[in-house]
Amino acid sequence: MKGSSLHVIDVGTRPDAVHVGLHGHGLTELEGAVGWMERGGQNERDGAKPCSINGSNGKQCSRRGFRVIRSEVSMAPGQRSQLSKQGLPLADLHVQEVVHKQSQIISPCSKPKPQFHPSFLNNAYEMCRNICAEYAKTFYLGTLLMTEERQKAIWAIYVWCRRTDELVDGPNAEYMSSAVLDRWEDRLHDIFNGHPYDMLDAALTDTVSRFPLDIKPFRDMIQGTVGLMSVPIMGISQESVIPVQSVYDAALYLGIGNQLTNILRDVGEDVLRGRVYLPQDELAQFGLCDKDVFSRKVSQRWRMFMKYQITRARFYFNRAEEGVSQLEKASRWPVWSSLILYRKILDAIEDNDYDNLTKRACVGRTKKFLTLPIAYTRSISDPKTKFHPRLI
Repeated sequence: MKGSSLHVIDVGTRPDAVHVGLHGHGLTELEGAVGWMERGGQNERDGAKPCSINGSNGKQCSRRGFRVIRSEVSMAPGQRSQLSKQGLPLADLHVQEVVHKQSQIISPCSKPKPQFHPSFLNNAYEMCRNICAEYAKTFYLGTLLMTEERQKAIWAIYVWCRRTDELVDGPNAEYMSSAVLDRWEDRLHDIFNGHPYDMLDAALTDTVSRFPLDIKPFRDMIQGTVGLMSVPIMGISQESVIPVQSVYDAALYLGIGNQLTNILRDVGEDVLRGRVYLPQDELAQFGLCDKDVFSRKVSQRWRMFMKYQITRARFYFNRAEEGVSQLEKASRWPVWSSLILYRKILDAIEDNDYDNLTKRACVGRTKKFLTLPIAYTRSISDPKTKFHPRLI
């Protein structure tokens, strides 16, 4: 079904309901908001002109409190040496407000408890599962190791992120006005207040009522935001030896690493769709431009560029490890599995001699299953064990 359209039609009766369908690529694995552009009802695409993303000229679409931020995946020129004490680019630390806000949420008890018929709710979560399984295969595999309640919650979150991406960066994004985004923000608030529009929204409404989720990450959709959304679902171990906010920081790094890995894996497919989701400033630093990407020729410059981006993605995965070890025991295995599988995608790009222009980096079924015992071994380690992050 790759490339087919999955239409999700609202069943609500309100005349201002926003109807969103899922088409093709979009936000493939809860990868945050890289590649999102401000539409505002204006067509920024000139016919078949490639949609290039400039890492130093990001745009932000602000509609009242609803912000869709197109975060760059690399530092802007001149910022390479500006690192925080944690060794991260300062540009990546603008998310701390969101991290702090989410980490302070303790209990979902103040949220409305929606009343849904069990069969209706089961069907709603099943729809979310099908969408996740179709569009996020590697990510979906990790969810199969979760408890049933956590599975459903993650599927519901994935679908909301996917639909939001289709709204602002899908085939019909050029028609999306500020009024449409305003209504989408209202819809998000309704979900958190226990008033969903359709079955998919109902799944998220139920999830919000069961877990201590804050609305801010859903509104801001910052780089790596899915990590922030996922921590309340996964839970933090009572034996955790690091501050709660440090766990959220680590989750954010994992989200950024996954996001960047998705972009690197899908370069060839995105080119065929007429798009380049790569930082223009860093392409230029390696003597490359859009023309080189669309030529689909793997030059030595391209290999050097890919080596740099892969190193960057691995850096984020390494920074994420400490937080994974502090999650609740039942959550560590699926999260470790996901982290290792995404690292395998980077390995596959290297095995293809950095040709992600004409080849898709795939992790075979055998390799996927071989990662499971490795991930399980990591998952049973004591959170109190002294952690030494990898250097590369």
